[in-house]
Amino acid sequence: MNLAGAVVIYIVWWWVIFLAVLPMNVEGRWEKPDDGVEGADPGAPTDPRLKQKAWLATRIAFAFWLVTAAIILSGVFNFLD
Repeated sequence: MNLAGAVVIYIVWWWVIFLAVLPMNVEGRWEKPDDGVEGADPGAPTDPRLKQKAWLATRIAFAFWLVTAAIILSGVFNFLD
């Protein structure tokens, strides 16, 4: 595994995990009677907490990437043949 492959694997893991954690703890505007935003879409989240979810995705993706890199570098699977 070269550097470019390692970066690509990490980016793919990050996006998969980010999209998985994105709907966690989300309240729609329709669930709060007074959210202070006039004319907003009722399905829009009141507080999406994107920064916290991005950091969570980063930490989880790093752990998944470590496992993936260990498997690839150990030679358990030979991807070249």
